[in-house]
Amino acid sequence: MSLVIRNLQRVIPIRRAPLRSKIEIVRRILGVQKFDLGIICVDNKNIQHINRIYRDRNVPTDVLSFPFHEHLKAGEFPLPDFPDDYNLGDIFLGVEYIFHQCKEDEDYNDVLIVTATHGLCHLLGFTHSTEAEWQQMFQKEKAVLDELSRRTGTRLQPLTRDLFGGS
Repeated sequence: MSLVIRNLQRVIPIRRAPLRSKIEIVRRILGVQKFDLGIICVDNKNIQHINRIYRDRNVPTDVLSFPFHEHLKAGEFPLPDFPDDYNLGDIFLGVEYIFHQCKEDEDYNDVLIVTATHGLCHLLGFTHSTEAEWQQMFQKEKAVLDELSRRTGTRLQPLTRDLFGGS
């Protein structure tokens, strides 16, 4: 099904073609290429507004995920009853925030892919509220990013590698 990437900001340049091709690979790795997915790139002002409304946190952030299938458990696949249910949801990427959080030795476009992968895992029911949940999500992200790295010749690490004293 379709992958829609919208760039609703003008602060940070977005290279949509490489983002699209890598996200398509991630979707295939996860086995969810038959599901619609929206990725929306926004600036700090807009991600902060969304974060305040939906998470009651009045700060910009890197990624917010809004699953179409809200009650999935980690690793479950949606079981659509109707064609319109072949939808994973939307991922909002705070690209300005992500850009400013990049370390000197990090490639912004790689961090964007890692962050989008993190958001996609959230759409599939993974969370990181507890150390046990984080461990499960970390392992899934690591497996996906390792395979993506193998296919694309990069070295990508999970977003939350240091969340609980990490790997």
